[in-house]
Amino acid sequence: MSGRTLQWLLVVVLLVQAMVALDTSVVNVALPDIQSALDFSPGGLTWVVNAYSLAFGGLIMLGGRTGDLVGRRRALLAGLVVFGVASLAGGLARTPGELIAARAAQGVGAAVLAPIAFTLIAVYVPAGPARARALGLWGAAAAVGGAVGVLAGGALTQWAGWRVVLFLNLPVVGFLLAAARRGVPADRGEVSADRREAAPTPRPDVAGALLVTAGTSALVLGVIRTDAHPWGSATTLLTIAAAVVLLAAFALVETRAAAPLLRMRLFTHRSVVVANLFVLLLFSGQFAAFYFVSLYLQQVLNYSAVATGGAFLPFCAGMLLGSTTASRLAARIEGRLLLAVGGALAAVGFGWFAAALGADGSFLTSILGPSIVTSVGIGLCVVPMGSAATVGVAPAEAGMAAGLITSSRQIGGSIGLAALATVATGVTGRHDGGGPAALAAGYATAVGISGVLLGLAAVLAFFALPVSSAGSRTPVTSQQDV
Repeated sequence: MSGRTLQWLLVVVLLVQAMVALDTSVVNVALPDIQSALDFSPGGLTWVVNAYSLAFGGLIMLGGRTGDLVGRRRALLAGLVVFGVASLAGGLARTPGELIAARAAQGVGAAVLAPIAFTLIAVYVPAGPARARALGLWGAAAAVGGAVGVLAGGALTQWAGWRVVLFLNLPVVGFLLAAARRGVPADRGEVSADRREAAPTPRPDVAGALLVTAGTSALVLGVIRTDAHPWGSATTLLTIAAAVVLLAAFALVETRAAAPLLRMRLFTHRSVVVANLFVLLLFSGQFAAFYFVSLYLQQVLNYSAVATGGAFLPFCAGMLLGSTTASRLAARIEGRLLLAVGGALAAVGFGWFAAALGADGSFLTSILGPSIVTSVGIGLCVVPMGSAATVGVAPAEAGMAAGLITSSRQIGGSIGLAALATVATGVTGRHDGGGPAALAAGYATAVGISGVLLGLAAVLAFFALPVSSAGSRTPVTSQQDV
């Protein structure tokens, strides 16, 4: 691949990553306006976020594997079309059901786009400093996308209405369709060598995709309804039991499928397993914290949508600083140390948030300091997470590994948000006096639990990752290296 083509490939990868991250956060600031315009119930409102995250997380392994099987550029273009059409439908939605369906369809498109973006780095960018820099930029793109999503969501909601927030994707998708044809090489779908003779043209694992989507959806549904059905109720227990059965059936199907979404031998790599558990914990906390801090700014401090978006800019700067620092340090410092330090910093930041989110808070006392500490910590985790998640994985199964790590992120985020929304609602309801103080108490409790999750992730990384992980071990071998 020529240097210019590689530059275009990185433009596509980074813009796709930023767009997918943007759509995870862009509606958060617009939620109050969406609730008023479409008459959402408080419980139903979280599904504007969860519908996207659930479809994303449930189908992401199919999306990653589809790129391996049918060709990465072909799958990328199809994902862009689905994402763009769903964004248009969401902007035109007239009922809560229509908007939730459109957000779910966006999640389907994102489930193809996100793992392919990661896979393109793993397959085409040479291992070593170049890949570390690319992974750093990949993480920075997610940070910029998330922060721009909050800022753009705030500005557009206040000045043009919440519908424009969803229309924002259309010109980006148009550019990416053109850029992908120039920067992403045409390739044929691959399967691993040990399967090629037995199944020369394997079909995508649709049964596995349906089972894992149904299983994760049932799991989140069981958790999110605990505000109405307590944890020990028959409804909650039966829903969670159904989720366990569906996910067990998924594991069984994967052992027999010709081209599984998730080959079980991937779990023989300790780095891959620990990296995915780390990501699950990290994003369980981060997704929920973004959600509750956004609501705190608007409903407790009475910030406008634009001011709320601007308040997240320090977080964006900290993520950029953390991820670029990690890309420079990756070759000299063990990945487990970077993950442990980053996770610990993020845990401290969330704890600071929990202590500072009060009814009489302000940007300087409640938001600025915790945002910087948390974001630098999370940024430090980006490069070692990506490296550890692909250690020992064959290039033909890079999409599978990418699908797994991105699925862990989305499923963790959905479950974390659902569980902590239940906690926040319970604390708010039991608080004496109600009003802003009750809301702040609920939000602070939820963010504090997010800090505990990040602390557990830091401990896991330090003690469970192999000593030589990330910094000194080679992940997926790129096609440039073969």
